[in-house]
Amino acid sequence: MQNVGAATNLFGMASFNDTVIEKFRANDGVLDGYWEGKTTLLLHTPGRKTGKESVNPLVAAPHDGSYLVCGSAGGAPADPQWVANLEALDGPATIELGAETLKAEHRVVRPGRDTEWDDLYTTWRAYWPDAADYEKKTDRKFPLAVITVR
Repeated sequence: MQNVGAATNLFGMASFNDTVIEKFRANDGVLDGYWEGKTTLLLHTPGRKTGKESVNPLVAAPHDGSYLVCGSAGGAPADPQWVANLEALDGPATIELGAETLKAEHRVVRPGRDTEWDDLYTTWRAYWPDAADYEKKTDRKFPLAVITVR
């Protein structure tokens, strides 16, 4: 893997996401270490209030021609902002998958609202077993997004 420098925050430290994004882009979407062997994508979403684009690296479990990404935020007590931003987005999302930037259809699947959540979450959890640790950190059930490349 190519070692690349990351953007820094106000304290001169690279943010975790910025470091992952730079490694993803430098290596055509292939990550090592923690993510080795897993599909990851970069999800671009405009802020629903600001319009400012954010980019989030996400583990993407392949499922029936689509990808499942999870709004776990590592077990944080609240959903990550990208979930609400994706729900507010009218039209396709932009993703980076491998070396390509693509348009993708999307839908957020929430527990207690969408009947397929249990089956989809089971698929994602099997793909990313660390979800078991995230679940221990919160009482929240995590929303999923189904991402389908156009």
